[in-house]
Amino acid sequence: MSDVLVLGGGMVGVSTALALQAAGRTVILVDRREAGQETSYGNAGVIQTEAVEPYPLPLALGALLKIAFKRSNDVNYHLNALPSYLRPLWQYFRASLPARHRAISRTYAGLVRRASADHAPLIAAAGADNLIRRTGLRFVYRSQQAFYASAEEAGRVSNEYGVKVALQSAADLAIAEPYLKPGLAGAIHWPETWSCADPGGLTQAYARLFVSRGGSIVTADATTLCETDDGWSVTASDGRMSAREAVIALGPWSAGLLKRFGYDIPLLRKRGYHRHFTGGGTLNTPMVLAESATVLSPMQQGLRVLTGAELASFDAPPTPVQLKRSTIAAVNVIDLGTPVETKAWFGSRPCMPDMLPLVGKAPRHKGLWFHFGHGHQGFTLGPTTATMLAEEMITGKFPVPDLSPARLRYL
Repeated sequence: MSDVLVLGGGMVGVSTALALQAAGRTVILVDRREAGQETSYGNAGVIQTEAVEPYPLPLALGALLKIAFKRSNDVNYHLNALPSYLRPLWQYFRASLPARHRAISRTYAGLVRRASADHAPLIAAAGADNLIRRTGLRFVYRSQQAFYASAEEAGRVSNEYGVKVALQSAADLAIAEPYLKPGLAGAIHWPETWSCADPGGLTQAYARLFVSRGGSIVTADATTLCETDDGWSVTASDGRMSAREAVIALGPWSAGLLKRFGYDIPLLRKRGYHRHFTGGGTLNTPMVLAESATVLSPMQQGLRVLTGAELASFDAPPTPVQLKRSTIAAVNVIDLGTPVETKAWFGSRPCMPDMLPLVGKAPRHKGLWFHFGHGHQGFTLGPTTATMLAEEMITGKFPVPDLSPARLRYL
């Protein structure tokens, strides 16, 4: 019998398998598909060490009205899905109030500021440095007013958390990114941030590293998880796979599985869309078009255009209205060329309403562990929180109590 089953082959699950393996545990990684095929494939590929404060719910009345009347590209929603989101949205609102958000940000900053250092040895060992750019991340503005306001906020963040930042004029930006069209006011450049030309490929490289170190990956349906007399098991194509402990690292699917075991977890699923374009201009560094909630990230497949968040039922059909708006916004700053895919990709980001991941021992089941809810930063934080979970599993002490599932009683 193995020591641990890790359910989920995304960045969080693969990082968990590697961290436990490094701690001396025998690990089986379980997923229904190959590693890196779901949310870890579809993100912007940015290791966001500058994102020291998690995204709060907008509290200004004007911003909320824009969302309510669907005049903002930051958030879209399906009306029939809102009843299921009322509880986590209310908790998200409470966590976004200034004093609480400041406290959460202190914990969050301690995680993201170490993220690139935690990725670095895995990137090197996996032979994946060719996928990594160390050129930073830019937030770009068309309006001088928006640029100046954001520059002031960036200065505050830099001073408070020690994050390096540089302001770039329109002329500076034109030199740094020669394919951009004129008419931009300037950019805020966070130079310490890393990015990846194929986030699914990096996750797969980490999975191959796990196998090369003696780990096992099996194809199985995580919903077959059941408790046994001496641990946990799932049904794979070649029979039952058993271990003494199990880690739930299924991203947006985690809460659904855990409901079977009596855990009612208020997980927000923020759906996002992307599409690749090729034959036009390209970028040296990923870019956020801040006024349209659009991300442009250069990938091996082409220039990836990504959207903000959509609140929808898990099985709802795609409604890529945000992607249409983001594509228009992107065309205004760069020649996109032609789309690579006939249909947009979409997937869900698993967000806890207090904006912190859920990491640690399940409150009521022996040998069951939680590792999900990273929101927009699963790709960034996977190796960091995996190291923390492994430390708790080995030593019985968790280095960041604020992430513990024990906090569920207060949500």
